[in-house]
Amino acid sequence: MQLAHVSIDRLSVAAANMRHSKRAPDISDILPSVRARGVLVPLLVRPNGSPDTFEIVAGRRRYFAAKTLADERGEAEPLPCAIMEDGDDADALEASLIENIARLDPDEVSQWETFSRLIKEGRTIADIAATFGLTEHQVKRILALGELLPRIREAYRREEIDAETVRHLTMASKAQQKDWLALFADPDNRAPRGWQLKQWLFGGQSISTKVALFAIEDYPGLIVSDLFGEESYFADADLFWLKQNEAIAARRDAYLGAGWSEVIVLEPGQHFHAWDHEKTPKKKGGKVFISVSHRGEVGCHEGWLSRKEARRARDQSETAEAETPDKPSRRELTGPMQNYVDLHRHAIVRLALLDRPAAALRLMVAHAIAGSSLWQVRTEPQRAANEIVAASLSACKAEATFTDKRREVLALLGEPDEGGAVAGRNGSDFGTARLFSHLLTLSDDDVMRVLGIVMAETLEAGSAVIEALGNHLTVDTAACWQPDDAFFDLLRDKEIANSMLAEIGGKHVADGNVAEKVKTQKTIIRDFLCGDNGRQKVEAWLPRWMKFPVESYTDRGGLRTADQWARVRSLFGCQ
Repeated sequence: MQLAHVSIDRLSVAAANMRHSKRAPDISDILPSVRARGVLVPLLVRPNGSPDTFEIVAGRRRYFAAKTLADERGEAEPLPCAIMEDGDDADALEASLIENIARLDPDEVSQWETFSRLIKEGRTIADIAATFGLTEHQVKRILALGELLPRIREAYRREEIDAETVRHLTMASKAQQKDWLALFADPDNRAPRGWQLKQWLFGGQSISTKVALFAIEDYPGLIVSDLFGEESYFADADLFWLKQNEAIAARRDAYLGAGWSEVIVLEPGQHFHAWDHEKTPKKKGGKVFISVSHRGEVGCHEGWLSRKEARRARDQSETAEAETPDKPSRRELTGPMQNYVDLHRHAIVRLALLDRPAAALRLMVAHAIAGSSLWQVRTEPQRAANEIVAASLSACKAEATFTDKRREVLALLGEPDEGGAVAGRNGSDFGTARLFSHLLTLSDDDVMRVLGIVMAETLEAGSAVIEALGNHLTVDTAACWQPDDAFFDLLRDKEIANSMLAEIGGKHVADGNVAEKVKTQKTIIRDFLCGDNGRQKVEAWLPRWMKFPVESYTDRGGLRTADQWARVRSLFGCQ
């Protein structure tokens, strides 16, 4: 048996269910509990043959109660399910689940107290889930209640606040929670609840991150998440619509570039009605309709014509054939290789910045005036795409040297070295004043060292700033970086590997191995770099991606660092 949360649209009632019938069951007795607390006892399900879909063996009434609640609220939460395996006894499993749930405290706040105590005693979330027959997701939801103000938790315990309201309150800051409590306690005011609370928190318009067409990591504004980790929303609706409209325009242009005769973007809130249109393929003049809801949801309806247009097309004796679009070219860098390049270039440039405090000061002023996606202040998270990139970065000379210099600055500030960043704190104004008073006791040189670290920590990896700074500082990449195992593991393009071999071993060597597998060509490159197998050792070779200014190996595009440098090179007198 496996416990998991399953989306409600992936569930159906099994014919083997003893209560299976076409009529919906009477759920009047359990619906109030599901409204207040959600579904607590997992449904018993089994795979039904289709990918990622399941049929309900036991828990039909809980399923219908959850569907009713989803219709009322306009959104459905995933349901806790026990997924049966071959040989499982359904009756025994359901009895065990019900028994485990019966061992829980009667309310979620008491459960939070119990789970918190168990966590302090060294139990893991997985341990607690197994003990009580819950999914880890359910345990995390209970533990998230600890981030609410005590008065809110107690009101929830007394059932003065419903589960939906509590869930939305987890997205509120402590200040917002206090404001809401003031309304809650005021007999002359009515505290917003449920969906109205969500509107209140977001100034009248709450837009889920699930509807974004653009990459969330490219969004420069604030994203608010609930403590359960289930929902996140854009705090700035205007900024969301700016980014969403740009993405819609890009989607429209992509359709047109792919040979569609016309792409119609409907007005926000205008529905696309299939019954007023006829399905028509692209080669016969079919159009694309893009619908946009007021909540930001975007639907792309490909290959349709209005009934009038379809009739006119059928009456025509000849139909123009749309040209088949060229197959999109393969990008020069894979995602992990781009991540590898970005992080190593970032590490090398920010180390170089430490020796140029005047540049750091000016860059800091530019951030303060113009702003950036990191200037709130937040530090660059240096997220690695996989373990290979993470291990490579941790062994990077530039990263290790930077860590040593950051440790020296923490000592200057009288701060403990706990492996964290200097910048990116969100403390009280007293904490800021205390740090300011300490900085007043330091010399100008020491303050500039602190400034260099702070500026380096808030450099965005893969950004145009890295390219501008690396070229301005004439960074010597070879002094801090050499091709490592991770680099060669991520190098999988035979054409590019052959170009690198030509740089290192000469054109005659590259031409002699042009048909070899990329693995063979990488081995020869390593031999040249190490001087093995009779090859003359090549010193200080850099792939074009790691140079400043950056260069590409193909004209396929997709090299983000090159695109960033192209945007800023003219600002630094480069043509």
